[in-house]
Amino acid sequence: MTGVLSSVSPITQRRIENFRANRRGWWSLWIFLVLFVVSLFAEFVANDKPLLVRYNDSLYVPVLTAYPETEFGGDFLTEADYSSPYVAQLIDQNGWMIWPLIRYHHRTVSWDLTGPAPSRPDSSHWLGTDDQARDVIARVIYGFRISVLFGLRSPSSAQSSASPPVRYRAISVAGSTLAFSASSKCGQAYLFCTYS
Repeated sequence: MTGVLSSVSPITQRRIENFRANRRGWWSLWIFLVLFVVSLFAEFVANDKPLLVRYNDSLYVPVLTAYPETEFGGDFLTEADYSSPYVAQLIDQNGWMIWPLIRYHHRTVSWDLTGPAPSRPDSSHWLGTDDQARDVIARVIYGFRISVLFGLRSPSSAQSSASPPVRYRAISVAGSTLAFSASSKCGQAYLFCTYS
């Protein structure tokens, strides 16, 4: 780390060392980074499709590619529903499936709840389900990713889309004032009307 720190200014070195001395902040940074990296691969952590399927000596990757049910001996040309007992039985007869840690996508509705939604945490829904019977932990993982990526993108997009000053022109017509503004960068015009 000292090799990296030697290439930055002394004030920045001091700030980094002060931050590292704050143990709570330092560990919070690492926990946040681990959670963020895990959430970047949310499809491999929480998904209603298997990561890998072996069927009739062929390997399939449903998490990346959509396969029709007929590929596994089913009847329909639509994408296979791997959580269906029928499709699971077809695959288990001539192969196997490797599932993600959490078997639910953030949009997946759990039709096999023992009680009404929202449900309490159990062995298949670690944080329970919401009012529409969707797995809460899957929604937290996908929501965390979207929130952090949006938060990281917002400041950079605000800087890159900074436009030149907007020009205003007011026109008075029959006792009303029409304010017209135009931005040359985005080519948009806005019309505001005030009545006096």
